[in-house]
Amino acid sequence: MRYLMMQKAGGAEPDAKLYADMAAFVEELTASGVLLATGGLDPAGFKMTSVGDEITVTDGPFTEAKEAIGGFALIEVRSKEEAIELGRRFRRIVGDGESVIHQVYGP
Repeated sequence: MRYLMMQKAGGAEPDAKLYADMAAFVEELTASGVLLATGGLDPAGFKMTSVGDEITVTDGPFTEAKEAIGGFALIEVRSKEEAIELGRRFRRIVGDGESVIHQVYGP
């Protein structure tokens, strides 16, 4: 089962301990084969809407900075419970804030 774990932007500036703790967490998940991809996201982005044959592209940002998704991790685990546990471990490392996790369907 694949899950997309998204971290909302905001919070305090990361310090050396946070960088070290996250590096160890990422290294562990990569070595175990659970972590498929990670990355940060451009806070502006753009959106596309369609009505009939008309497609409109609108440049962002669209939400308040505290609501924007700042980064993501794509993981492959055996169960929803395992995804939740990894999410808990991540939240314990980064501290206060919010993550959103969605199961990814398909190959």
